[in-house]
Amino acid sequence: METALTRLLNIKYPIIQAPMFLVSNTAMVIEAMKSGIAGCIPALNYRTLEELRASIRELKAAKVEGGAYGYNLIVNKSNLKYKDQLQVLCEEGCDFIITSLGSPQETIKKAHKAGIKVFCDVTDLHFAQKVEGLGADAAIAVNNKAGGHRGEYSPEELITLLKNNLSIPIISAGGVGCKADVDEMLRYGAAGVSVGSPFIASVEAAVTDEYKQACVDYGADDIVMTERISGTPCTVINTPYVQKVGTKQTWLESILNKNRKLKKWVKMIRFAIGMNATKQAATKVTYKTVWVAGPSIEYTKSILPVKDIVRRLIS
Repeated sequence: METALTRLLNIKYPIIQAPMFLVSNTAMVIEAMKSGIAGCIPALNYRTLEELRASIRELKAAKVEGGAYGYNLIVNKSNLKYKDQLQVLCEEGCDFIITSLGSPQETIKKAHKAGIKVFCDVTDLHFAQKVEGLGADAAIAVNNKAGGHRGEYSPEELITLLKNNLSIPIISAGGVGCKADVDEMLRYGAAGVSVGSPFIASVEAAVTDEYKQACVDYGADDIVMTERISGTPCTVINTPYVQKVGTKQTWLESILNKNRKLKKWVKMIRFAIGMNATKQAATKVTYKTVWVAGPSIEYTKSILPVKDIVRRLIS
């Protein structure tokens, strides 16, 4: 399964274990590396820079041939820790950084000086061409099958569009739960895939057993879009609680979001409330079950070690 992605990261299989807020951890990435793929963790999963630095050192010590590790950076102004997180990553070193939600220009410049590859999340051709022009090593094509904040295009549409207009490798994100899906994305022209939701129900994931079991019990038809987490549509499992509170903004939020002076603050408050609800549901038993996931949980039939989930993706 040699592709441009396997050559970029010196990995055995063209798969990245996607960074998932509150879910990804070093145990998952270590097992991913042992299985011949790359693993990635959101830098925001760590409260302090010291914790982030310690995780990098742990992964560096555990790295094996055929595996790779990286971190996800939110690169817009909402992440007040961004510049310090980037500095730590460049000081300690990692194989790659995935950027999201903002201009990757500073990250690309500093990471490349430190010998770190940079892959950038994109949802359309406009931003894909921008990041290519800034020197990105690959574009992560976030399609409409992705979990969390997803794109608008189908996997085939987006991969084909980018493949025909970019010279850098394309990594498809969304809609992959088994080897047939991996093969399909490669056939469309992707150099690899980024897979998140299937790894939620892994033994190594540090979320509640209830969250993991939900990924087993629910399927693709149970995934809905909600505006109640960040103000931006996000995919979640349609639990009874989600059904109770609804998936649309309240009438007051809708009115306030139309006010130029207030909508920024309304979004910030909604984001804070939504992230707290997501954290509570992921880390402790609560009736307020807001579990983020994508339709690729369709293939999740039991809670398995990371190595067995990887095996499902490659054989």
